[in-house]
Amino acid sequence: TYTIAMISDIDSLDPAWAYDSISGMVILNVYETLISYKGASIQDFEPLIAEKVPSIANGLISKDGLTYTFPIRSGIKFHDATTLTAEDVKYSLMRFLLLDRDGGPSSLLLEPILGWTSTRENGYAKKSAFNEADQAIQIQGNNVVIRLKNPFAPFLTILAGWGVIVPKKWSMEKNDWDGTQDAWIKYNNPKKESSPFFDNTNGTGPFILERWDKKNKEIILIRNDEYWQSSRQSHERMGRKPASLKRVVIKGIDEFTTRRLMLSQGDADVILADRSAYSQLEGIAGVTIADDLPLISLNPTVHFTFKINDFANPDIGSGKLDGRGIPPDFFSDPDIRKGFTYAFDYESYIREVYHNKGFQAASCIPKSLLDIKSGGTAYRFDLKKAEEHFKRAWNGRVWEKGFKLSVVFNSGNFARQAVGQIIKKNVESLNPKFQIDARGLQWSTYLDRMHDSKLPIFIDGWNADYPDAHNFAFPFLHSKGHFPIVQHYENPKADELIVKAARENRPAKRKELYAKLIEIEHRDTPFFATIETVRFRAQRSWVKGWVHNPMFPAAPFGSQFYTIYKEE
Repeated sequence: TYTIAMISDIDSLDPAWAYDSISGMVILNVYETLISYKGASIQDFEPLIAEKVPSIANGLISKDGLTYTFPIRSGIKFHDATTLTAEDVKYSLMRFLLLDRDGGPSSLLLEPILGWTSTRENGYAKKSAFNEADQAIQIQGNNVVIRLKNPFAPFLTILAGWGVIVPKKWSMEKNDWDGTQDAWIKYNNPKKESSPFFDNTNGTGPFILERWDKKNKEIILIRNDEYWQSSRQSHERMGRKPASLKRVVIKGIDEFTTRRLMLSQGDADVILADRSAYSQLEGIAGVTIADDLPLISLNPTVHFTFKINDFANPDIGSGKLDGRGIPPDFFSDPDIRKGFTYAFDYESYIREVYHNKGFQAASCIPKSLLDIKSGGTAYRFDLKKAEEHFKRAWNGRVWEKGFKLSVVFNSGNFARQAVGQIIKKNVESLNPKFQIDARGLQWSTYLDRMHDSKLPIFIDGWNADYPDAHNFAFPFLHSKGHFPIVQHYENPKADELIVKAARENRPAKRKELYAKLIEIEHRDTPFFATIETVRFRAQRSWVKGWVHNPMFPAAPFGSQFYTIYKEE
């Protein structure tokens, strides 16, 4: 048994819904994609459900970069012992595109395949969406052929993390979408728990879901002894075999002291720990620490909701600008947003929480992906400037009346909790009429309230879905992106620049477009980033075979469990 002590519970096990790292970690160990990253590389791939990784050299990518052909491996079995076919692959990709829940992952494939960021326009599903997707994804014999709308260089990297294959027949039996044009709109933008995939799984991966205990925040996976095919000959032919681990237990435990105790006693094999906990893990007998593990990430980030859902919402107090709350459109005033941005002490945060293992983030695009010179760091700690903005906000009424609101983070995340506490301390120091409650919520509750636009200020983060600047520009600044859609932030010029940059192949021109985008980010300030950093992993020394890939969900604590074994 391999036990991981995390801080979060699962949001959903539906591959077309889940867009958080903990859910993704489970999904990619239960299900499989057409191709995957090879070992620790973020550039090299290996085939999984596809027999080959497409390339121009092997003729599986057309010379114009628009057509990708995936020969589907024969003999792969789902966990219910049914055989995977090319029809399952097409259905899975179509389902991922067309379910398209608000703020979800569908845009990752919608954009390259259909040239859209959403299947909806003015709140209504586009009737042409099914036909366009059906034409773009074709079955030719045992091949699945995907035709892109425009060349999209990181397409394979997206498929490596998000092209998850589910069984069509099983889906239909569970009353999910039946794959037809007549029914797809009914399943567009669904409620989370309406999907049979929410807490049921049927993948082809090396592990099977045994139990999800939502109350106790525990997931148990068991080994798939029939992984791919049951005969030894088939395992050798395909180059795979059942996993070494018989069982994986993932526990959501908010208290670090409990996680540390579990690790030191051998009750956990690996635990999630923030940089501030490093010294408390050094020297524990039987525990090894791998440090300076690279990430492609912005975390934590602080987001302002421009149009807050005020229905039964305790986080905005009275719901009015009367000193006892805030109105739903409180953060539509840029001076409010800038006031909070200048009130955060970036240097102290990096020094005290991360022990200088990192540097201040300057924009929505990590420097590790694209180093853009755009006037230097936009955000800085300056209480005098913060006061000036607060005094101008809402024509002086904010300074006169004061306000009361919540800054919210997920419970157990010390790094995000520290951000909330710094915001509270510094903003409240400016005016005794400013009242802030920095509070934590259970992860699934936090996500639900965030998606419902009920959090005035929320502290989150972003790990790359694929290693490209577009994967940060879009979720942070595009009106259909993960954060803006719940913040109700929209800037048409930003949308235009993001789309242009994604389709631009000339590196210099691309940097020019992103520099203009960052100018908009700094002017509008819909969020602010705090740090770019590295991570460390604390695990029992008997854990072997772990591979760190910064693109895997929840890395470095999350990983492929298939390669892991335990040995004294």
